[in-house]
Amino acid sequence: MSIFPVDFGAYFTSLSLHSLNIRWEDIVEVIIISFLLYHIMAWVRHTKVWVLTKGIIIILVFILLAIFFKMRTIVWIVENVLTLAVTAVIVILQPELRRALEELGRKNFISNIFSFDKPTDERFSDKTVNELVKASFEMGKVKTGALMVIEQSVPLTEYERTGIEVDGLITNQLLINIFEHNTPLHDGAVIIRGNRVVSATCYLPLSDNTQISKELGTRHRAGIGISEATDALTIIVSEETGNVSVTYEGELFRNLDANGLREKLSQIQNKEVEEKKRRLWKGRAKDEE
Repeated sequence: MSIFPVDFGAYFTSLSLHSLNIRWEDIVEVIIISFLLYHIMAWVRHTKVWVLTKGIIIILVFILLAIFFKMRTIVWIVENVLTLAVTAVIVILQPELRRALEELGRKNFISNIFSFDKPTDERFSDKTVNELVKASFEMGKVKTGALMVIEQSVPLTEYERTGIEVDGLITNQLLINIFEHNTPLHDGAVIIRGNRVVSATCYLPLSDNTQISKELGTRHRAGIGISEATDALTIIVSEETGNVSVTYEGELFRNLDANGLREKLSQIQNKEVEEKKRRLWKGRAKDEE
C-alpha cells in the first residue's frame, strides 16, 4: 500500500478539463468549506491543539523527506502507524473537540435555523441584579469569598446535583449568609436559575488553561472552567483581596466596580423580551380605553 494512493497527475488533468464547467453548487461548496476552515483555524489558534499542530507539522516534514529520499523503512512504519496515530490524536484532543461541539451548538445561527428552543422570558429581574451587586460588594468589603453561577441556555443540572438544594428567592442577605465563614454552605459555588438560588456547595470543573495567572486561586479557575464548559456567567468575590470579577465565555473580567458588574449582568438579562411584553400590554390597555 502506498502512502499516496491517489494519482495526482491524473487528478489535476481531470481538474483542468472540468475547470470551465463551474456550477452554482460548486460556488456554494467553496463558501461552505472556506467558512468551516476559517472557524476551525480560529478555534485551533486558541487551544492547545495549536501546539500539537506545530508538532504534527514537524513530523510531516520528516515524513516528506523520508519519501523524497526513498527511506523505505520509515515510509513502511508511517503507512502502518497512520491509522493508530489518527485515533490517538482524537483521544488526546477529546476535551477540546467536545468543547468545540458545545460552542457550535450554542451558536445563534443554529438555533435560528432549527428553532429547537421556545423563546425565553427575561432571565432575572432588575431586583435580582441589584441584590447580586449589593451582596457581591458587601462580601468584598469584609473579604468573604464567593462563587455565584448564573444559568442561561445550557442547563447546569449536572453541577446542581453535586450540591445541596436551596431553592430560595435571591436576596443579598441570603447570599451573604450562604458564604459566611464557618457555615455549612459556604464552601463551593451557588447556582442561580432565574430569580432563585437553586443549589449551594456545588463543585465546578477547573479550567486547564495554562494562560491563567498564577496569582489566581481555585475559585477563579473554577469560575473560568464553568464558563468554558457552559454559557453561564459567574461572579467571583476574592477572599484574599475582596475584588469582584466575572467570567463569561471563557474570559475573566477582573476588578469590576458596581456599575461594571451591573452592566455584565444586564447583558445576559434578556430584557428585550420583557420590554416587548410591556409594550404589548400598553397597546392592549389603550385599545380597551
